Amino acid sequence: METNRVVTAIKALLPKEDFSPLHEPLFRGNENKYVKECIDTGWVSSVGKFVDKFEADLAAYTGVKRAVAVVNGTSALHICLILGGVKPDDEVLVPALTFIATANAVKYCQAEPHFVDSSYDTLGMDPDKLDQYLGVIAELRDGFCWNKKTGRRISAVVPMHTFGHPVAMDKMQAVADKYHLVLIEDAAESIGSFYHERHTGNFGIIAAMSFNGNKTITTGGGGAVLTNDEELGRMAKHLTTQAKVPHRWEFVHDAIGYNYRMPNINAALGCAQLEELPAFVEKKRAWAKKCAEGLKDVEGIKFFTEPEGAKSNYWLNAILLDEACCKQRDELLSALNDNGIMARPIWNLMYTLEMYKDCPRMDCSVAEDIGRRLINIPSSVKLGDNA
Repeated sequence: METNRVVTAIKALLPKEDFSPLHEPLFRGNENKYVKECIDTGWVSSVGKFVDKFEADLAAYTGVKRAVAVVNGTSALHICLILGGVKPDDEVLVPALTFIATANAVKYCQAEPHFVDSSYDTLGMDPDKLDQYLGVIAELRDGFCWNKKTGRRISAVVPMHTFGHPVAMDKMQAVADKYHLVLIEDAAESIGSFYHERHTGNFGIIAAMSFNGNKTITTGGGGAVLTNDEELGRMAKHLTTQAKVPHRWEFVHDAIGYNYRMPNINAALGCAQLEELPAFVEKKRAWAKKCAEGLKDVEGIKFFTEPEGAKSNYWLNAILLDEACCKQRDELLSALNDNGIMARPIWNLMYTLEMYKDCPRMDCSVAEDIGRRLINIPSSVKLGDNA
């Protein structure tokens, strides 16, 4: 691989600007109008019409029965795990290759992350390899799945749709059913992504989504809990609003709740962004197509494209270095950033971090290989204008 040739090829695709960020928000619709209404009326905090509208519009777009807006994606995942029945000392199957919030939310429940390998096809959890692994280390007893090596209950599995590319959810559901696991989706990165024409977040009993400033649409900071179970949706709303029992003046709380409410002013931003989402996704897909075409003949790298059966949002575009070139990864990262092209490696594997080094894990050789070879390149919505 000739580093300069890769830099030149990527630079040729980008607008002629001094700096191309990895991902930046685009505000071009009713954002100012809706946020100004919050300020003008004084409804800027945790209640207001935009919270209700954002939840309704998000549910309609994703096709779920209930969406609950919260302060960020990590808090959404925490609530999903609680409502999924994860208990202290349980094990929860999560990807080894994921953003740290997936593992952290498990620890918030005083449970143990149990790390799972990735698939080359999706970059997310590999259901076939997981099935084989559980066939060796797990046993079914009293309606639950138990780890024969640790003696702990394995209560849930949490696939994460990496960079917006859906995991093979039909196979993942089959594994969850086979081993009596609760299926919870970490859909933090996949707003606008579909698997066999169903939006992500519709496959498990409950799902978490993120609207951080670097996501496809943003509420500044924010997230949501998605579910097709009305009772789980009601409980998600209740727990994320301090478990306060509605009353005109009394302060009665009937459970340990959390101050995870999304403020109205953030929801106002989200409502405007949701109106633009279909166009945003098409622009991101057009940009990804341009990148795939423009980089196809560049020796030593391959642009990652959506898996079979998926329509991805291409939240973050990725290139994979050939095996023979993986030692040049950091050289390429330096060269890209030196040329004003923001590029990043994928996250460190969770079990390489000090606080997770002793957690149970399967063979994660594919995740390790991807981790050595993957680089994210600029992926902002506005780049689609040049596609």
